[in-house]
Amino acid sequence: MRGKYKGGDDVTDSMGLLISILVRYPEVSAVNFDPWEQMIRFSFICSRVAEEKELNEFNIYLMDCIQSFNYLEGKDASIIDISYEVCDNLTLFEIKRDVSTLVQEEIALVVQVFYQYWQRNLVLDLNDALIEEEMLMQEEIIDHMLESVKGSENDKYLYAFREEGKVLVFNK
Repeated sequence: MRGKYKGGDDVTDSMGLLISILVRYPEVSAVNFDPWEQMIRFSFICSRVAEEKELNEFNIYLMDCIQSFNYLEGKDASIIDISYEVCDNLTLFEIKRDVSTLVQEEIALVVQVFYQYWQRNLVLDLNDALIEEEMLMQEEIIDHMLESVKGSENDKYLYAFREEGKVLVFNK
């Protein structure tokens, strides 16, 4: 996937990956790609301060889901890290995953676990215009881009997030 963005430079596969993740999954508030560590960070926001007990239970539950998925896929993930931080009246979550074993289906699983667990407290940027056919296309793009960025160390460290209905990507 190559295109142009506002700055005039080419859109790389890693940029396309981050854009597609944010377009397809409105539950993801931000996503980072670190080509040197070969790692992706997903950020989620809960619109309230979560209690320590529920955070610990959620961590265990999400980790079990990710590890079970990887076991069933026959993969051994080298990086799975779940962290959270309370900031004002919000709880911010960060999931770190190695690119080499990550697949689109695991991203969908993680997003669904967040959505089901935190329900109406999960901050979303809903796009009613995204129809089923477009969602499937975004999933295919994510699959393709994940394969493309594996082992790619020439890419730049990228940070992408949403603001007022737009996806913004920055070279960090």
